[in-house]
Amino acid sequence: MKNIRLLLLISSVMISFSVFSQENLVDKDVYISVGEEVETSNILSAYNMQERYETLKPGDTLNVTFKADVASVCKKKGCWMNVALEDGREVMVKFKDYAFFVPKDIENREVIMEGKAYVTEMSVEDRQHYAEDAGKTVEEVKAINTPAVTLSFLADGVKIKK
Repeated sequence: MKNIRLLLLISSVMISFSVFSQENLVDKDVYISVGEEVETSNILSAYNMQERYETLKPGDTLNVTFKADVASVCKKKGCWMNVALEDGREVMVKFKDYAFFVPKDIENREVIMEGKAYVTEMSVEDRQHYAEDAGKTVEEVKAINTPAVTLSFLADGVKIKK
């Protein structure tokens, strides 16, 4: 019985330390915050987020916080960004109420975002518009000629790793 109590005590201490370490990992690193404050507990990885997107159908939403690397960003204003999932797909991130933007030079930087994940179909016109914003060539923009199912995210707030 004493061994079980000792094992439970040690387990509790280890779990507490693990949770404390995870939350402080975000605080130790230096982040720039934009939008609303992002809750730094229960952060999903890009891999876990990709699994969550697999369960979503158009019309579904999921409130989450997840971490990923920026693949591209609007070069005109910083009014949207794409983040990479582990399987090579990207998530189109827009910002709640168009209330904040991100810096235009954050490709390959880590971000932590809190908000709503959803799936939508993007029109040819919208895809071409975003390709232009991303600095694609005229030929690349004209090559876009079909709508696409898009993994989307509406961020309430974003933390950008310096």
